[in-house]
Amino acid sequence: MKKLLLYASIIFLTILYFDLHAQTKTSNNTYFELRVYHFSNSQQEDILNNFMQNQLIPYLHSSGINNIGVFKSVANDTASDKRFYVFIPFKSFKHWEKYLHRSKLNDPAVYGNNQYANAVNSNPSYTRMETVFLRAFKFMPKLSAVKLKALQSEKIYELRSYESAGERLFQNKVHMFNEGGEIDIFTRLGFNAVFYGEVIHGDKMPNLMYMTSFANMKDRDEHWAAFRIDSAWKTLSAKKEYEKNVSKIEIIFLKSTNYSDL
Repeated sequence: MKKLLLYASIIFLTILYFDLHAQTKTSNNTYFELRVYHFSNSQQEDILNNFMQNQLIPYLHSSGINNIGVFKSVANDTASDKRFYVFIPFKSFKHWEKYLHRSKLNDPAVYGNNQYANAVNSNPSYTRMETVFLRAFKFMPKLSAVKLKALQSEKIYELRSYESAGERLFQNKVHMFNEGGEIDIFTRLGFNAVFYGEVIHGDKMPNLMYMTSFANMKDRDEHWAAFRIDSAWKTLSAKKEYEKNVSKIEIIFLKSTNYSDL
């Protein structure tokens, strides 16, 4: 009888452990705001740089928000629609609400007497601004502040958006990343992911987004070459349950600014 009780206790504790482990992976997800500032000339670029570095980032830091990423599109040199990408992590949805409320009050620490705040129709600070709001994947519920041992000027951040034809297919692709093991493959192959997230507000829904980072473009190409021939990826991508769950992929290459936390 004692042995039976011992075995029962071991089984119960084992089940409890795995249940708590699963709950840890599915709760306390962080949220991310991705702001995209569109601009067209060097004057607007200077205004945005000054605002980010001297107003917005210090304000966020003073509000207890860290690991903020500020990036410029690699395509800016030749594109007419140039872009800044600002990545802001939040501990919870309530944390985001609190920050949003404060920022709407035109806090002078952020929207004080500067060119960004004093924009007029004839001299705008940027062309347009768009916002994407994301919830972190349950198998990577928080961002990773990757510290690559590489020259700042050579580091590449790759932002990807995977669109699906409908909500069911979208959830299927999210499942493929989490339970399916796609995140595990990226981790094992050293893709240095910053985040994976479900878009819950944006203009390309249903879609997910994630960001990986590399020492340089050659390093990036080598990682993707290894990914394509990886046996675990070949097995996963061949599963019929995950067939045709992505309808469009957008890839954006970014460089971090010298005042970015990431």
